[in-house]
This record gives sequence, structure tokens and C-alpha cells, in this order.
Amino acid sequence: MLRLKLPEPDRAAMQALRHDRTLAPSERDRVEIVLLSAAGWSPPRIARHLACPAVTVRTVLKRFQEDGPASLRRARPGPPPDTARRAQVTGALDTLLGHDRTWTAAHLATALHDQGIALSTRQTRKYLQQMGGRWRRTARTLRHKQDPDRVAQATDELAGRKKKPQPARSA
Repeated sequence: MLRLKLPEPDRAAMQALRHDRTLAPSERDRVEIVLLSAAGWSPPRIARHLACPAVTVRTVLKRFQEDGPASLRRARPGPPPDTARRAQVTGALDTLLGHDRTWTAAHLATALHDQGIALSTRQTRKYLQQMGGRWRRTARTLRHKQDPDRVAQATDELAGRKKKPQPARSA
């Protein structure tokens, strides 16, 4: 028969964990399984009380014996984050964004590919969003290509061609 024996400090910690607001319902059930087992209940009795299979109760108790309280929390799905790659990509994006030019996500993905980092346009947008990047529509003007001297000359010429106001006539 599978029963846990919890020392008094561990039992108090488990009682406090039972009231933790960050626990999911399934995690709270696992805490309850451990506490009931420490109180002397058998796995089939715990299973009937919580309306779950006895196999689940035994699995929770075995994991708790092996890993301790950490086994009660749900593990995040998927692989752990690759912090080295994230640092490499964000460093390369910082360097590229430091250049004086306008970038689109597709242009950045191509530039990253040239540096040996293969990212899709969508992934590039996600990295930019994580970095706090914002987008805005580019202005469609030619002001940056205009010669200031020619602009001044054209402005003077247009001012000279404007109609003059008619003098006021008296009746």
C-alpha cells in the first residue's frame, strides 16, 4: 500500500499550498491527494473521494515521492525557451535597426538570412514585438529627395504668379 509520511513543517507547507490562488484546479487536487495520503487514506479511498481513477492517485503519490512538491505543479508544454538563439536574433535585429533606412519585416528576414539566421517574416515580426518594436506606415513624399535651393526658387516663382488682390473701390 502506498502511503506518504509528511513531517510537520512539510505538512504545514502543503496546507498553505492548498490555499494558493495561483494553483490550477488539477494542481489543487494533487495537493489534496498528498495531504489525504499523509492523513492515512488509501489510494482507492482517495480516488473515490475525489472521483478520479486510482491509477491517477498512485501516479501522483509516486511522483511526489520522487520529485517532492515540484511534482504537483503542471509542467509547461513544449521545449524550454532557447535563450541563446533569442539573444543572437535580437542582437542581429538591433544591429540592423541601427542602420539609417526603412525596414519591413520581409527585408529584415532577408537580411537576417544573409547573416546565417533563418527566420520567416512572421517570426521576425514576433521578435520585433518582443523587443518592443512598433510599426508605422511610411510617408509617401519626395521631400527627402528635394534640393532646398530649387524648392526656394520654385516657391518664389509661384508667389510671383499669384493674383494680386484688387484695390477697394469707393462708390
